[in-house]
Amino acid sequence: MKVIVLGAAAGGGFPQWNANSTMNRRAFAGDTALPRQTQCSLALSPGDDDDWLLLNCSPDIRQQIIDTKELQPYEELRSSPIKSVVLTNADVDAVAGLLSLRERQHLSIWSSDYILGAIEANPIFGVLDRSIVRLERIGTHGKFNPVPGLEVETFAAPGKPPLYLEHVHGIGAVVGATLGVRVTDARGKSIAFVPSCAEITPEVKRAIDGVDLLFFDGTMFTDDEMVASGEGSKTARRMGHMPMSGRGGSIETLREIKAGARYFIHINNSNLVLDRTSAQRRAVEAAGWKIAQDGMRIEL
Repeated sequence: MKVIVLGAAAGGGFPQWNANSTMNRRAFAGDTALPRQTQCSLALSPGDDDDWLLLNCSPDIRQQIIDTKELQPYEELRSSPIKSVVLTNADVDAVAGLLSLRERQHLSIWSSDYILGAIEANPIFGVLDRSIVRLERIGTHGKFNPVPGLEVETFAAPGKPPLYLEHVHGIGAVVGATLGVRVTDARGKSIAFVPSCAEITPEVKRAIDGVDLLFFDGTMFTDDEMVASGEGSKTARRMGHMPMSGRGGSIETLREIKAGARYFIHINNSNLVLDRTSAQRRAVEAAGWKIAQDGMRIEL
């Protein structure tokens, strides 16, 4: 299985267009200790490069395709090796890129009733021609093959509705609003992708235990980092994300699970682990974790 990190940042990317913190200013200026990151998405292939699966489809998908030769057209006048998309939530940074895939290209989009329902309810997604773009409902707990050679299993990852639906559904957990996925190839190699997780339940632990490669929610280092820095008023948990550090954080809670390699992904522009020279980055790495970065390629 081939895995490409198309984007490693949380919503807004890094640097964020309107963010003027020290880290964001350094990233705008091209500081090599703070490499720029696009919004979170992975591309997976069973190894033949003919069929690629996207896990989430960020607003940066066009630039990500330009930066990724494997995803560019290679036959016929109109073509794409991107055959399927699996969505783990309906947040803007996970689904808005679908609008860039509207140019009458055959595609299947897989997700829960809740997430696909949010897409169907928004008329702008009508630009996806439903005669060639299939919406495949797989439930919160589903098992399916979105491309030949890859089996995907979904599981519940506690979270909340997207920001634009909080006024409808509130901020509490909603069934199917947030998923995790485990992808396994024909040789039994597996990865787990959980970019949003408000609580690590026994189900989440079981679903990710034993994978060869883990990408987990790394939105914030501490629960109150945006409040403490003055960059926002919401905690990580209020936004539907576990903090990396501290009592009950993901580093502590996932210490006992087995994984061949573990990466934090979906990193917010306020998170000091983005700085390769920071104490926070060293602490994460000392705990056995790595920070995902745009353009990373991993072969299992």
